[in-house]
Amino acid sequence: MPIEVESPEQLGYDTIANNLSESSVSDRRLSDLGIALTKPDAAGATLDDLLLCYGDHLGDPVLREAVAAGGSGLRPDDVLVTPGAAAALFATATAVLEPGDHAVVVRTNYATNLETPRAIGADLDIVDLDYDAKWRLDVDALAARVRPGSTRLISVTCPHNPTGTLLAEADLHALVALAERSGAVLLVDETYRDLTRGGALPVAATLSDRAISVSSMSKAYGLPGLRIGWAVCRDPKLKETLLAAKEQMVICGARLDEAVAGRVLAERARILPPILDDVRERLDVVRAWMGAQDVFEWVEPRGGVVGLVRFAPDVSVDTDRFYEALLHRHGTYVGPGHWFEVDDRHFRLGFGWPPIAQLHAGLAALSAAAAESIA
Repeated sequence: MPIEVESPEQLGYDTIANNLSESSVSDRRLSDLGIALTKPDAAGATLDDLLLCYGDHLGDPVLREAVAAGGSGLRPDDVLVTPGAAAALFATATAVLEPGDHAVVVRTNYATNLETPRAIGADLDIVDLDYDAKWRLDVDALAARVRPGSTRLISVTCPHNPTGTLLAEADLHALVALAERSGAVLLVDETYRDLTRGGALPVAATLSDRAISVSSMSKAYGLPGLRIGWAVCRDPKLKETLLAAKEQMVICGARLDEAVAGRVLAERARILPPILDDVRERLDVVRAWMGAQDVFEWVEPRGGVVGLVRFAPDVSVDTDRFYEALLHRHGTYVGPGHWFEVDDRHFRLGFGWPPIAQLHAGLAALSAAAAESIA
């Protein structure tokens, strides 16, 4: 996958009036979350007292305890903290796969889940999701690609990026059973799990020691600057391999980042509800816009703050002209389909990051740019 030169960071956020490309909730200050770093922790210490030595290689114990509290039966020692979820995904692929090993990966997907196995030289089997099936994963089709005794990794995302769709709980259990029968590791990227509307699925790692669950502080909590993610794994041997992979990459995490993340995640029950309320309000805005036009369509997301929008099949559009007009005449940016290995009639719409006024303006810009680009 080519490096995308026109990323929002490369373009500069000040050049984009309406940024609908982001895949998280709005960036937040700790004060927005009611966290005061000068306040002593449970042991009576402040961050001023934190010794900036090499930290616990598994990660800050308070943070690991807070992560473990999010899944039934998990222990802090089941958690490996990493510099963001991307590092956890990378460590998993590099720990499990060798050149020539077989892996089954669902697409569309976050690029790391596709590109790291390819870079390793794994034999990659792709299972493509389909709009006409409402982006639902066909577990039987995936199972048909698995080679018992040979497949080393099965990689899925739930809630899904970029469509926002969820696995049915029965399908998650079926994937777990498939991994156990075949001897594969089931990697479930759960980065959006805390942004599920309605009941969240179980943390996959609670269902089997063949499952690894990955998440982070970036998407749901609006704290990507902390660079904190984690992998949850209940198999001691596999977790030791993941730890070895992490140590080769970074030795340990940043003690400051992990200490701050531990304080935030320990207050998950207080912090998340208003964030979820805000996400529902934003989804209402996009839902109303979608219902008032007939150029674009999507499968409404059930988790996260992104959806994969496409031009309706009967719409003839010059996509190059559309993206050019959208950005350069209307100052609006989305994630084009080629970011996710689909055609550019699709784009990822992020509705959790921009202010509400910018979201309204960006949606209007999508309509205007489409009108200028339709044959």
